[in-house]
Amino acid sequence: MLPAVVLLSGCGLDITSGESTSAAQSQGSNEPTVEIAGAAMKGVIQQGLVTANRLISDKDGHYAPQREAAKPVLTADDGSYEWQLRGKADGWALVELQADADTRMICDVVPQCEQSGAEAVAFGQPMGLDNNFSLRGAGDLRMETVNLTPLTHLAVALAERSTSGLSPEALSGAYETVEDWFGLAAGSLRLTPPDLTRLDESDDVSADALQVAIANAAFLALVNENAQWDTISDVLNNMTAQVSETGQISLIGDGVNVALADLVSAAAVQASELQTRVDSSIINQRLVVVEYRTVQRFKTVADVYGDSSGDATADTGAETSEPPTTEVTPEETIPADAALLSWTAPLTRENGDSLSMGEIAGFEVVYGTSAETLDQSLAIGDASVDELLVDELTAGTWYFAIRTLDTDGNRSRLSDVVYKQI
Repeated sequence: MLPAVVLLSGCGLDITSGESTSAAQSQGSNEPTVEIAGAAMKGVIQQGLVTANRLISDKDGHYAPQREAAKPVLTADDGSYEWQLRGKADGWALVELQADADTRMICDVVPQCEQSGAEAVAFGQPMGLDNNFSLRGAGDLRMETVNLTPLTHLAVALAERSTSGLSPEALSGAYETVEDWFGLAAGSLRLTPPDLTRLDESDDVSADALQVAIANAAFLALVNENAQWDTISDVLNNMTAQVSETGQISLIGDGVNVALADLVSAAAVQASELQTRVDSSIINQRLVVVEYRTVQRFKTVADVYGDSSGDATADTGAETSEPPTTEVTPEETIPADAALLSWTAPLTRENGDSLSMGEIAGFEVVYGTSAETLDQSLAIGDASVDELLVDELTAGTWYFAIRTLDTDGNRSRLSDVVYKQI
């Protein structure tokens, strides 16, 4: 049996538990199976109905799910599930989640989640989902982690417009396009989104994963802010219809459709609000980074709209840029007494030998008020971290440098010194 991990995230059938259903799916057959396991994490989706089907090409090269008669499995209270898919661990699969009257989602919007005709639900508490709520995602069974979120749902809808249907090429391209729309790093939709209601338990979560989770939470946040939308399904269905019909989404609202600017703005607000709910200084720093990135994306959207005429839409995503590493420019979303540093992990050692990410133990940031006297330091024990907010700096010019630490205890020379005027 070959494992393939699938993670599901999102904002009247005969059902059994995940364990017994998995057993039933494989019982009585010597046919190979691939085990799909994961969790529903937007917030945590409990008692959601999950199915998975292989994507098969017909004689014309058009890919569609190969539907099989199998009972859905239910996500557990922590969002986890297991599924046995017949056949070898090759090709791609489409994974789908459907809500029913028993499905619950943990509210991941600060301070609360509102839906028409129901009491507001506090952050971190369970809420009902309407029967129209569904999510889809797709991935390579050989190697991919498949996250099922509102963003992956849009990507599947976009891929379906391709003449080849849900082919690996169409899906890969659609995932990249949606990442571009929301200003996410390449590959972000393959990251595991954290539970935003339990961030103090997740010091190892990256800023990229946080940004994805917050972008998905924005779909539900819009329900709080706009009487036009009664449920998260209304928001998601409107966005999906735009993508399905045109292959694009509106940049700035037209009074009828959800706009990219609406979602990005809501995400920036959530990144700020979450900082008041988290005790971990590490997570708070990453939330500040996410807020900065999201505000920059909103500015890019506004600039694109300002430079265009008529109805503006996003089809391939606009270019985005990260803060420069040579000199950090103050932004209104970064505290006045702080500096945001970013870097790229090295690919080689100083002697020219290759250096893999698995050999990097972390980084050390050193800083001070003189380029010659960098007498303060911060250790980062995570090779995947590539940004750091240094705060509580006094007035004056501050200088920064960084070195790489490997798993054998070796330290690189310091990088070039950069500076910021506080």
